[in-house]
Amino acid sequence: MLIDIHVHSDNSQCSVMPVSEIIARAKRLGLDGVCITDHDTTNVLAQIDEGFQSDGLLVLVGMEYTTPQGDFLCYGNVESLVPGLDAPDVFLAVHQVGGAVVAAHPFRGWRPSDVSVLGDCRLAAIEVVNGRNTDAEDDLAAQLAQLNCKPCTAGSDAHSFDELGRFPTHFTVDIASREDLVNALNNGYCRPGVGKEALASAS
Repeated sequence: MLIDIHVHSDNSQCSVMPVSEIIARAKRLGLDGVCITDHDTTNVLAQIDEGFQSDGLLVLVGMEYTTPQGDFLCYGNVESLVPGLDAPDVFLAVHQVGGAVVAAHPFRGWRPSDVSVLGDCRLAAIEVVNGRNTDAEDDLAAQLAQLNCKPCTAGSDAHSFDELGRFPTHFTVDIASREDLVNALNNGYCRPGVGKEALASAS
């Protein structure tokens, strides 16, 4: 399954995409699913019916959580997260509710992560392809994932429709719920669905 697991609706102030339009367009882009990961909020839940849509698209909700040590994509029972946590406390909180955490764009030039926290055993995976990163930033993330034996994911980090779906994660098991997504991430049943080189050669 190809799921874009890093998408921002206009519940994030930096995005221009209404969630209704994300859902309307995603299947036509070849995606099997999208996970809305707005910044520090799950307000989008009031605007959607989570799960499979009438066209077969799977729509799930996560969160991109902001910490002093970097940004982290959180999946599972993210509604329970309280604001203002440090990264290790986010890992603990998500772990305690049976969720999964992915390090988002850890080497982004203007907002790098503190690499000292990225070897934590409670971190499920590292995003090694990000639609808003440079190739060099992604390469560093891939090297870090290999060093720490972490599974790798991709994400469009879409804030506009031209970005949506460009870098999905490929899941090697069926995903039908948040629980399935968490299980796949925690067990490494995932890999970047398409790299930037492949996308460029196909366009």
